Amino acid sequence: MKNLMIAAALSLGTMTAFAQEEETAVDEAGTAVEESATDATQAAEDTYDAAEEATTDAADAAQGAAQDDFSEVAVEELPEAVTTAVEEAHPGATIDKAQVNGQSQYKLKVTKEDGESAKLLMDAEGNQIEK
Repeated sequence: MKNLMIAAALSLGTMTAFAQEEETAVDEAGTAVEESATDATQAAEDTYDAAEEATTDAADAAQGAAQDDFSEVAVEELPEAVTTAVEEAHPGATIDKAQVNGQSQYKLKVTKEDGESAKLLMDAEGNQIEK
């Protein structure tokens, strides 16, 4: 009976040690999975950010190209809102040259009443556009 008790105690100790090793292995595997998932998430976020930045850059370049693609237009053909806005902002000014792009933006070269030259960029409604 004594031998049976010793054998049972040894078996119980071995099973406890085995269970602890298995639990440690499971914990380590879980940690590795979590780290892999975190790394994958970060990589996906980095890829998304890079794609979003590239898309924004491409859109900015396209808009810049559209704004730079101006063709000459007769001053008499300018929308009334544009000529009125120039007269209001620069009384006595003369529009010397006018250009328009595909977005109905107008690039104007004007001579003010005091003889000073100015370049203006306006939309079709006569609102000045910041360069």
